[in-house]
Amino acid sequence: MKSRLSQCKRMFGAQGLAVLMTAIVALTSTTVCAQGYGFAAPGNYGVKIYKTDYSLYPFVQIYLRTFDSQMQPLVNLNEMNIGLMVKGRPYDPMKRQYGIQSIRKREEATRSVVVVDASKSMAGKPFNDSLRAAVRFIESKRPQDEVAILAIRDTKEGFDLVSEFERDGAALVRRLSDIKVDGLKTRLFDTIGAAMQMCAMSGQGSVRTANYIVSCSILVMSDGKDEGSSIRRDELMNRISNLDIPIPIYSLAYSNVDQSYFKNLEALSKNSFGIYYVIGETTEQMQRIVEQVQNILQSDYVVTFRSYIEPDGERYNVKIGVEFPSGSGKYVYDDTFFEAIQPPPMPEIMNAIKLMGEKIKFLDDKNPHYPQPQ
Repeated sequence: MKSRLSQCKRMFGAQGLAVLMTAIVALTSTTVCAQGYGFAAPGNYGVKIYKTDYSLYPFVQIYLRTFDSQMQPLVNLNEMNIGLMVKGRPYDPMKRQYGIQSIRKREEATRSVVVVDASKSMAGKPFNDSLRAAVRFIESKRPQDEVAILAIRDTKEGFDLVSEFERDGAALVRRLSDIKVDGLKTRLFDTIGAAMQMCAMSGQGSVRTANYIVSCSILVMSDGKDEGSSIRRDELMNRISNLDIPIPIYSLAYSNVDQSYFKNLEALSKNSFGIYYVIGETTEQMQRIVEQVQNILQSDYVVTFRSYIEPDGERYNVKIGVEFPSGSGKYVYDDTFFEAIQPPPMPEIMNAIKLMGEKIKFLDDKNPHYPQPQ
């Protein structure tokens, strides 16, 4: 197992990844919606593809999230856990034409929107504990990851934009400390809708700075009660269901007054590929939970492979199977597509493709697949 992991590390070095991120500035990637993700049954696991990037063709990168029956990520996957099929034919892992890496060890960045309930019903210990949890969430992110903050308050929109997406953790913590707990109404659905819009417009699939934004999620800390939102819960649920790219909602439901509205948070989280955490009155565990959420966000994987299809502008199907544990013979699949396109001959892109080619060597016979059965 260790030798296989070493092979994977040799395939994708830090230098190649750094140049790769620079090259992507010149091109947009493509995000596609894979079919049929959901919760894994007890004892099972699942996989969800949420982004496919073929801007450095013939190299294709597929971003995916794995989860077990508790919605926790699968750990320590390597290329021997992965089954890759292009046009219905499986790649032979021994030909070393694909590899897998954890996002945790790469340069790509994640984004998160933290929604803080600043209504008077949260005043005191619940609100203070939620602020400490938000601080811990910020402290647990990587330097390139970005966080935005919305506070539910009595404004025209129903919330305050406390911070746009920001990498500077110290600046984010300072802005958190300025939030006033004085809201008379809790326009929860309007605020979550705004957080979804921020995620949708946050550059998923495009490059805004040196780090490539690969995912966006929402962290909600509230009692779940909604008062006076212009959006109904069913409308918000419909928006979530129709998203091309999932925006997971991780909700921490807490209240020392009334827990009857927790179901709102539960419904939103389960419908969005997120997780619903029942805090109740024991708010001390919130910091540990937000650390778990950060771990999930940083545990996505990237499968990179070389395609041998000549550029023709056509779409081709790809299936990714995950076998866990390795050698079990049990695969869970999700699918996506890429377009066989020829990148523009820009020096940065050509250099990045060259470096990728040094990691995934060209096969003279142009056949990355298993031999055809006779």
